[in-house]
Amino acid sequence: MNKKYNKGKIVTGQVTGIEKYGIFISLDEFYSGLIHISEISDGFVRNINDYVKVGETIRAVVVDTDEDNYHVKLSIKNINYKTRRRNHEQLEETKLGFKPLGDKLDEWIDIELKKIKK
Repeated sequence: MNKKYNKGKIVTGQVTGIEKYGIFISLDEFYSGLIHISEISDGFVRNINDYVKVGETIRAVVVDTDEDNYHVKLSIKNINYKTRRRNHEQLEETKLGFKPLGDKLDEWIDIELKKIKK
């Protein structure tokens, strides 16, 4: 049988719920997962909300899969589970480009040289 979520595979999903015992993850239109509190950290987990927030997209490692119920047991121990949002709309290039940096460069060099000479 060819499983969609094999043990050891790193998957990406969205946090849909947080309970005292773990984190619920939506992986796709069929599969959901649970990260049990014991699979969050090697250390003591006082508050799961310190690790993730509902609506956040994270990565996790597949620990086990229940194909009949479309459920996956997951872990975020020992991996970089946070995903980075890439929002290119926030960056706006100015017409000046690097000119402001070039204008200040000589001044900054003079300041640093004076510090070194002291």
